[in-house]
Amino acid sequence: MLNNFKKFYEGQKMMNRKTESGNVLFLILIAVALFAALSYAVTQSSRSGGGASDGEANLVNSAQITQYPASVRTAIVRMIIGGTDVSAMNFDPPSAFDEAPAATHCDALSASCVFHPSGGGATLVTAPATVTASGVQVPWIFTSEYAIEDIGTSANDIIAMFPGINTSVCTRLNQEFGITNLVDGDGDGVSIGATTLPNAASNMSRTEGNVNIDNPAAAPGTLIDGDFTGQPFGCYDQDDGAAGGGTMVYYHVLVER
Repeated sequence: MLNNFKKFYEGQKMMNRKTESGNVLFLILIAVALFAALSYAVTQSSRSGGGASDGEANLVNSAQITQYPASVRTAIVRMIIGGTDVSAMNFDPPSAFDEAPAATHCDALSASCVFHPSGGGATLVTAPATVTASGVQVPWIFTSEYAIEDIGTSANDIIAMFPGINTSVCTRLNQEFGITNLVDGDGDGVSIGATTLPNAASNMSRTEGNVNIDNPAAAPGTLIDGDFTGQPFGCYDQDDGAAGGGTMVYYHVLVER
């Protein structure tokens, strides 16, 4: 009797083991199927989601572009609060702080220098290559040669400008700012704002021979208008009729005047 019970018990154990083995095998098969489905979904997403990835990259890049001039504006506001007259400010690069004649440069006039530690304390950077049309770093231009239509009332505005931004980031910026492209002659998605390009000589610095904020241009300067009227920042096409598009220029008003 005992032997029969032992045989019965061992038979039940064998059946349980077979059942457990079957359950484990079933779970493994489910896991394999789920992994295959996940792999397929990821593959399909990577094939069809390139636009979304590009959009996310453009969003990150556009944030980098807007944050830098905003930090320079903050430095200028601190200078104004500290008693520095806007017309006395200059944007000499650190490399020119000790140029001769020293009496006219930032080592002697540090309080009026936006990028000097004893002045605005702002950091001078170049725009990263990832956002430029040329694929190389591009310097920012700080100028008072331009005026934005319906921004300020009496003089040219003080503006940070970045000529040479790539078109995809330019259009993303305008989308973020709610700027509609009503005037787009060449169909690249960016409206014309002004037909001139800022350059190194436009910088408000003694390095360029510009001893005050309104040199070298007398007010009124070049007007940025059209779809950018009343817009303190935006990105415009410098030549809206050019084949393949003109140069894209991002601008950011630092001081409205």
